[in-house]
Amino acid sequence: MMIAFLQLTTDHGQLTIMAIPIAAIVGRPNVGKSSLFNWLAGRRIAIVDPTAGVTRDRVSTLVKTDDDDWIELIDTGGMGIQDSDNLTEDVERQIAVALNLAHLVVFVVDARDGLVPLDVLVAEKLRALGKPVLCVANKCDSENLTEQLGEFYKLGHGAPLPVSVKQNQGKPLMLKHILKLLPDGLPDKDPADVSLKLAIVGRRNTGKSTFINQLAESERMIVSEVPGTTRDSVDVRFELDGKTLIAIDTAGVRRKRSVKGDVEFYSMARAERSIRRADVVLHFFDSPQKVSMVDKKLVEYVLDQAKPVIFVANKWDLMKPLPTGTFADYLQKVFPMLDYVPIAFITAKSGKNVQTVLNLAQNLHKQASARVTTGELNRVIQQALELQTPPLRHNRRPKIFFGTQAATNPPTIVLFTNSAELFSNTYRRYLLKTFRDQLPFSEVPIKLFLRDKSREDGAPDKSDEVEEVAVQRGPGRKSAPVAQPKRPKKVKGPKPAAKKSEGELWDDV
Repeated sequence: MMIAFLQLTTDHGQLTIMAIPIAAIVGRPNVGKSSLFNWLAGRRIAIVDPTAGVTRDRVSTLVKTDDDDWIELIDTGGMGIQDSDNLTEDVERQIAVALNLAHLVVFVVDARDGLVPLDVLVAEKLRALGKPVLCVANKCDSENLTEQLGEFYKLGHGAPLPVSVKQNQGKPLMLKHILKLLPDGLPDKDPADVSLKLAIVGRRNTGKSTFINQLAESERMIVSEVPGTTRDSVDVRFELDGKTLIAIDTAGVRRKRSVKGDVEFYSMARAERSIRRADVVLHFFDSPQKVSMVDKKLVEYVLDQAKPVIFVANKWDLMKPLPTGTFADYLQKVFPMLDYVPIAFITAKSGKNVQTVLNLAQNLHKQASARVTTGELNRVIQQALELQTPPLRHNRRPKIFFGTQAATNPPTIVLFTNSAELFSNTYRRYLLKTFRDQLPFSEVPIKLFLRDKSREDGAPDKSDEVEEVAVQRGPGRKSAPVAQPKRPKKVKGPKPAAKKSEGELWDDV
């Protein structure tokens, strides 16, 4: 196995630079680094908020210029910020790693605020690196501000480049300056195609960032006991067996009524977007804790998006000597309709079974990408109908004429019937279970659509109607339907007390 950053690869223990040049965006807090990052990327990636210190981890993305050149941009936290959760040292360490990896530093200042002492301190730190620095004056929303940039010459990094994210001014020129200042001799190569995207989701403090760091084999994400340490959804590229994968670390999800402020709201929105982007979702559970309503809502959202999911029971080292089957039975009771979802038991802190989760995720993606022939699918449908005939409904007999697989990721099956409304939800679940048992979709969600197939002349098909059983009243009299015996009324009484299992570690079932 070989796991590394996209820009780094492991070769006999030595780290070597790959093809894509890196530009790190740095500066003091609230100069618009994240806004600039999103602006250059062309989409909202990093959280933008007036609150100082929103960005903590390194957020990176690949940007393609007009000249078909690729650049990896890294957004960083504000230099000199005092974090409200005492994570200042962790944030500074993430900035230092970004500067170490970068071939070029984009030093952002605020044209409206002018030169401040903290800008001078940042400039001194950048001079010690000995790397090319592009000074960018953001928030140049008017000509007057552009004319007042002379004071930034004192920073010693040349003439500041005026740009305005708000007015969308200066972007092409800025990208040209970045390409011009990059060192010569960097290989020109497109990034490798991504074969799998993993979204790491779950409640707060379930070990998601620790898991990401195990994949990256470095401190890629800040890990802390402070709830809500991760705020952005961070893409971490790594290689596994010659394939490029992306692990998307997301902020821990809370109840909506517990969300405080815009930052947490945007964190939750980014987490939901990460689920939609992913090929496979890893839902992390804190093993010693019972499943919460937040977990149930999150699983519901994952299934609404029809994403393959793995239930990851983290911190399993704290549960010894409890058998894994006990927790599996517990999850089965909490999610009775998801008996097909695989469960992995890991200890992210030590890296135990992390490789197993990756292999399982690749297998699920393979299942979701599988396609079966129409003949094979219809043979399975015929067998299902023979084993269990759909019950009559509205005095009509449900019929399935044929089926076909319409799409993959997720597997989508369309059945053409005499009337879709004749098939109950129970029978639909029976068909889905049969498809999982007989087709290569055993552990992934399947989308099932039933469509009406009318006769060629457009008239409704009445051949499925069932005649009423009749008896003769006597010679010359008309037949009448058989009277059905009346059912005895149920006598209401006290409900029996529900049985509660004893010795249960998680008692919310």
